[in-house]
Amino acid sequence: MHSHSPIKRRVSRKIHVGNVAVGGDAPISVQSMTNTDTNDVAATVAQIKRLEDAGADIVRVSVPDMDAAEAFGRIKQQSNIPLVADIHFDYKIALRVAELGVDCLRINPGNIGREDRVRAVVSAARDNGIPIRIGVNAGSLEKDLQKKYGEPTPAALVESAMRHIDHLDRLDFQDFKVSVKASDVFMAVAAYRDLAARIEQPLHLGITEAGGLRSGTVKSSIGLGMLLMDGIGDTIRVSLAADPVEEIKVGFDMLKSLKLRAKGINFIACPSCSRQNFDVIKTMNELETRLEDVMTPLNVSVIGCVVNGPGEAKETDVGLTGGSPANLVYLDGKPASKLTNDTLVDDLERLIRDKVAEKEAREADTIIRQS
Repeated sequence: MHSHSPIKRRVSRKIHVGNVAVGGDAPISVQSMTNTDTNDVAATVAQIKRLEDAGADIVRVSVPDMDAAEAFGRIKQQSNIPLVADIHFDYKIALRVAELGVDCLRINPGNIGREDRVRAVVSAARDNGIPIRIGVNAGSLEKDLQKKYGEPTPAALVESAMRHIDHLDRLDFQDFKVSVKASDVFMAVAAYRDLAARIEQPLHLGITEAGGLRSGTVKSSIGLGMLLMDGIGDTIRVSLAADPVEEIKVGFDMLKSLKLRAKGINFIACPSCSRQNFDVIKTMNELETRLEDVMTPLNVSVIGCVVNGPGEAKETDVGLTGGSPANLVYLDGKPASKLTNDTLVDDLERLIRDKVAEKEAREADTIIRQS
């Protein structure tokens, strides 16, 4: 499989959210947001751990009040992954989480109020090396912009973003990223394209309130897919009314499909038809579930018959082609062994895990030799 993406990414300024680089030549990061009660420290920490295990690069936590800010401090101490605090209106919360080790502030300077408050937040961010995310949303545009445009439009979103950016520019604070999210795909895409041409900062992509697991995945994939194809976007959040772990999985699947990120197993599987020599759907569901812990990039093809099976197998690390009386496994494009249906998933899982171990050993060897 060709691992290089033909997409030429927009050149942006690199910032750091904790130890994760965003923008510049950094890989596109995948984020999600906790949906536990922030004051329930144990539940929030547990969810962050699940997101981290699913491969999340960054997690955002809502901090609605001062109690939640104190809870956030305890959550931060127990988490390994960079955490963004989501803050609206009250600048004191931003100042408190800055003291408690937050990795990024999601805040709209224009909503903070007086200039001295904005200056206080920016000073705290600067002193602690904390970047800011300006997050504009079609559902919460400023009153005067609602009035001026009559309804949310791409121009209204961008005007709101530029207004918040001006606050930071006046204070010569450049370490920020921006999102202009809308639940309408056309509006979000147009706003991001416009904004991408105006600023050098990284962009955080999302289609907001996209919907449930399936419809939200489709909507996000189309909206984000158009922007990513343009080279726009440095970090993404897929907003789904679902378990946040699903947001991470969908985000990585999107980036994998555009060859922008390789993480875990890239499965190539046929939809299954009457030609199949084994139950493709059942096999795939089993394999995906069993191999979710694998983070090493690997290409695996699972094809039910000999029409496309051998061709796909030649291009993958591990390839299964349905056959009668036995199915054929290819390793590195060469026929390797025959597997029968009764122990198919167990055998295939073992072969894939062996391949992963071999690949990891090779990479470790390379690193040792280079050092």
